[in-house]
Amino acid sequence: MQMTNPNQQQYDRGITTFSPDGRLFQVEYAKEAVKKGATALGIVYDEGVVLGATRSTPELQVRNPEKVFKIDDHIGVATSGLVADGRTLVEEARNEAQKYLMTYSEDIPISNLSKFVADRCQQFTQYGGVRPYGLATIAGGVKDGKAEVYQTDPSGTLSQWNAIAIGKGGSEAREYLQENWEEGLSREDAIELALEALKEGEDDIELKNVEMGTVDEENQFNRMSPDHLEEEGFEL
Repeated sequence: MQMTNPNQQQYDRGITTFSPDGRLFQVEYAKEAVKKGATALGIVYDEGVVLGATRSTPELQVRNPEKVFKIDDHIGVATSGLVADGRTLVEEARNEAQKYLMTYSEDIPISNLSKFVADRCQQFTQYGGVRPYGLATIAGGVKDGKAEVYQTDPSGTLSQWNAIAIGKGGSEAREYLQENWEEGLSREDAIELALEALKEGEDDIELKNVEMGTVDEENQFNRMSPDHLEEEGFEL
């Protein structure tokens, strides 16, 4: 029977130990958790952003775990990966937004909030006795008339996008967004694009499997349930 290399086990288990080829296996495993998570996306449109995610709908379940969260009136976050990690990180992000408001008497910029989330994830790749967040996030919002979308991953990498998708259907959804996103989208066009991209990522979903929110300066954060989407004439 082939024995496992003890040195390989060290690289595999130690969050702070690089393998000889420069890899942190625990961070890579956390990224794999994201790939198994719900498909989530963020899209910039003319005056705001759309955040969306897929969800399961078991018949006996009373309430689904949220995947799209309000952080403040002007900013929201969509998550993919471990649901409990997402809930914890969202609460920390909400606290950071309130601290910024109390300190500077103004809303936190979307870039600052996203950097806080990325820094928090990166901290958990440096210390022994902890594990990385098994979570990727898409933060989107509007401040001073500018709509922005940022993505973070378990390694703490931060990047800005016009449109991005993550999760198990992220690859197909990203490809669809790349082919169909354009500047100057209306709110309705952006929601329709989001639904089509989610469907491209997970072709078996229905409208009841979608959680969505929009953020703009006029209406601020607005959560849209499947019933709201249906009332506005959207369908899958």
